[in-house]
Amino acid sequence: MKDMASIKNERVRKFILDAGCSSDLAMKIDLVDTLERTGVAYHYGQEIEELLHGMHSEENVFGDNLCVTAMRFYLLRKHGYNISPDVFLKFKDDQGNFPSNDVNSLLALYNAAYLRIRGEEMLDDVVTFTKNRLQSMVEHLEPWLAEEVLCTLETPHFRRVERVETRRYIAVYEKKATRDEDILEFAKFDFNILQTLYCEELKALTIWWKDLKSQENPQFARDRIVEVHFWILGVLYEPQYSYSRIMLTKLVLFMSLLGDLYDNYSTTEESNIFTAAMHRWDAHVVEQLPAYLKALYINILKTTNDIEEVLKCQENKNAEFVKKLMIDVVKCYHAEVNWRDEHYVATTVEVHLQLSMASSACMHIISLVFISLGDVTTKDNLEWAFFYPKFIRGVCIVGRIGNDMVSHEREQGSDHMVSTVQTCTIEHGITVVEANEKLKVIIEEACMDIVHERLLKKHSMVLLEKATNLARTMDCMYKREDAYTLSFSLKKTLTSLYVNFI
Repeated sequence: MKDMASIKNERVRKFILDAGCSSDLAMKIDLVDTLERTGVAYHYGQEIEELLHGMHSEENVFGDNLCVTAMRFYLLRKHGYNISPDVFLKFKDDQGNFPSNDVNSLLALYNAAYLRIRGEEMLDDVVTFTKNRLQSMVEHLEPWLAEEVLCTLETPHFRRVERVETRRYIAVYEKKATRDEDILEFAKFDFNILQTLYCEELKALTIWWKDLKSQENPQFARDRIVEVHFWILGVLYEPQYSYSRIMLTKLVLFMSLLGDLYDNYSTTEESNIFTAAMHRWDAHVVEQLPAYLKALYINILKTTNDIEEVLKCQENKNAEFVKKLMIDVVKCYHAEVNWRDEHYVATTVEVHLQLSMASSACMHIISLVFISLGDVTTKDNLEWAFFYPKFIRGVCIVGRIGNDMVSHEREQGSDHMVSTVQTCTIEHGITVVEANEKLKVIIEEACMDIVHERLLKKHSMVLLEKATNLARTMDCMYKREDAYTLSFSLKKTLTSLYVNFI
């Protein structure tokens, strides 16, 4: 399979290089979009960047083609080019609407508008207009096109988890009359090769997890190894990051266990003892811990130390930060215990987020991802992330509020820190349903901040893209209304994600 994939890879590369010499910019735009959605774009980073640079330098070449203009806007903003939304002004009528009945144009416009930033009111209006227009057209479309519209209305392209979209879109692309057979076949080969690698990783992780559980691990430990691997796969899917996925899955799984421990299972006294032990980072203090936490503590220390040693062998200059991040996440979880015991209730959602963003652990996960990337990351990058700048704050808000919206019903029946959902109901005197709608607006604003920071390009786009991937994955996980739907949706997603194409 790898030999055939290599042959197809070179054929597709030649196709891309030939396209670069063409004056057909609409074709180039469609090509880049296809390569990204079929999941093979990571093979052609330099070639795609050259195509994008060429697209950016061309301003008024599409005439009245709304679809191509919207796709160009989408791709350029997605890759950090600060293109103005004024390119859409010529398509508006006197009422400020877009008089188009072409579904593909409206879909492209809808996707483009989701790369808006704060203050771009025209794009806010575009989202509302295209959403209403597409919803009114769905029942009159062919089934396959209606499905594409509904899928887009649920999750616009920029918000999708790349590997999940790849699994879905290859099947869609196969049905297109305009498909390129080499791209299609290479996408299938590449998908299957990567899935084999993912399954090998899961095998190793499952053996590790079963061994960990056999060591008198606490009963509250949920079996989430596949789920957590999926989270990390959403952030880093490329083959060169295999060890990164294994490392991150282990550490994020520990974060999940610790979150459950501090939220629901430990007493305040036990939380105090465990937090102090984590700060000391010394296996000799294990005897001071309750019996049910001893094995967990030892495993966290051993696994983290082992990972640090592997990173040092890889000449990773930031290996020492792994332990610091694990200690800090415990400090953040413990702070919530103190707020719970003090019956602290934030006056506003904004005040709540200033305190609770840290306990979402998103900054910690992002920083661990940065560390795993090796030489791409500097110490300055990690220090930047640690102080929650606007970009990191945006990702944390998506994670914090999304988690609260999903877990609110389960947690309100227990002794738990007041969530952002409860804070919102108190702040505005509204119901939970109404609060969720207000919180969705805050998530949208956080996503706009993420886009804005990407356009500023103050940091490596590789780092920004991986952190954005975490926001996408959390948005995918947390957008469901209840835990049952979330579990059912995740099961379907994981089943499709780990199944090869024939």
